[in-house]
Amino acid sequence: MTLPILIASNNAHKHGELREIFAAVGGAVPVELVAPRDMGIDIDPDENADSYAGNARLKARAFAQVLFAQVLRQKTATETAETWVIADDSGLEVDALNGRPGIHSARYHKQAPGGDGCAELLRELQSVPDDRRTARFQCAIVLIAPDGSEHTFTGTCEGSIAHEKRGVGGFGFDPVFLVPGGAHTMAELSPREKHHISHRGVAARQVLAFLTRSTDPGADSR
Repeated sequence: MTLPILIASNNAHKHGELREIFAAVGGAVPVELVAPRDMGIDIDPDENADSYAGNARLKARAFAQVLFAQVLRQKTATETAETWVIADDSGLEVDALNGRPGIHSARYHKQAPGGDGCAELLRELQSVPDDRRTARFQCAIVLIAPDGSEHTFTGTCEGSIAHEKRGVGGFGFDPVFLVPGGAHTMAELSPREKHHISHRGVAARQVLAFLTRSTDPGADSR
C-alpha cells in the first residue's frame, strides 16, 4: 500500500526536490508525495519562528489543520484520513557571517539585488580567505501522522563557500556551496549524488526509516 504524504509547501522547487530525494533514498514503505493544490489546499502560513524546526512545525500544523478539517467533512474519504503531512525548513549558515543568513535564507534571496542571493553572498565574502569560508546547510523536517502526533528529524551538510557560481543543478545557494572535499559545488552534482550527502537527504532518510518502523511493526525484528 502506498502511503500518501501532503507536502506542506507551495514551493514547486521543493516539491520536485523532495520527490527526487524520496525516489533516490527509497524505503520499505512506498510513499506518494502530494502537492497542496492536488488536495484543494491553498494557504500560505507565516514562517516567523526562531528555528528551522519551529518554522517547519508552523507549516506542518497549518496544512495539517486544513487537511484534518477535510477529513471531518468527508468522513468516508479513507484515503484523505490516512494522509501524513511533511514540512521542512532549511538554511545556509556561513561562519564568517556569524551564521547568517540561517533561518532567513529565503528572505536573503528575495531581498538581494535581482533576487540573486548567490551573487550577494559572494559580494559579502569577496575579501574572506578560503580558511574562513566554512559553512553548512541545515534542515529540519516535521512529520505529522494521521493521528496528529508530531515527529522531528534534522540533517546537516558541512562545506564551504566558493569564489564563484558553478553548476546548473539544484537551486538556492547550491551553485556557491562547496561540498565536503571542495572539488564540486552542490549544483555540480547529479541529483543522486546531491541527495546522498545533502542536509535534506540526511533528514529524509530518517523520515523513511521512521515510516518503515511505524507502518510495519515487524520491521525492527527482521
